[in-house]
Amino acid sequence: MSNKPPIMPLNRRQALGLIAVTAGGGAFLPAAARAAQAAPYAGLALFDAGAGVCTITPEVTEGPFYFDPELERADVTEGKKGVGLNVRLQVVDATCQPLAGARVDIWHCDAQGHYSGYPGQGDGQDVDTSGQTFLRGWQKTDASGIVSFATIYPGWYRGRTTHIHFKVFPDERSVMTGQLFFPDGLSDQIFATVEPYNDRPGKRDTSNARDGIARRAGPLSQAALREAADAFQALLVVAVKAG
Repeated sequence: MSNKPPIMPLNRRQALGLIAVTAGGGAFLPAAARAAQAAPYAGLALFDAGAGVCTITPEVTEGPFYFDPELERADVTEGKKGVGLNVRLQVVDATCQPLAGARVDIWHCDAQGHYSGYPGQGDGQDVDTSGQTFLRGWQKTDASGIVSFATIYPGWYRGRTTHIHFKVFPDERSVMTGQLFFPDGLSDQIFATVEPYNDRPGKRDTSNARDGIARRAGPLSQAALREAADAFQALLVVAVKAG
């Protein structure tokens, strides 16, 4: 278990009929995504060296809630309650060679569907998080092109499926903006059974299939989800154009 009390221990066995969402409790990666990524991604096992030709990860909109709080950090939770999530991204180039020293930013909403740093949020547009910086941060990739962030499973807000935003700066001249998506079955189970996700009126109105951004991003932006000791682990290989 995490020694940070606000991070929920998955309320596992109460909510984690979640493992039943998968066949046998392995990766939560959808079949379409597995097929699309099977070679060279090998089921999204992060790899160490160039593996031939990588399909460039589709770029999508950054959305209305981006800002740079200039916070280089691995743990972005800032005490926010939720199911523990470790986001592990590997940045590679078009030849599948890992890119070291690339800056990676992530940001996403909390369990109630609110982003830090903005007024006018929520169903009543009465939630103001101006001046706050929760669930945002950046790091630089290591020698294997990998960054890892400690966060919580994102909540939902109307009109969007569950997602995490990211930006990759492979060098000083270029930037790639993407979004990472989650299995609908897992999201629905968490939102229905785990506090504080279920401590709000209504149900989410947008699945992956009904989200235009998720459809444009396609299977290469679907995370592989695995269960660790005290959190879920979301894995994604991000292939970018460098230089």
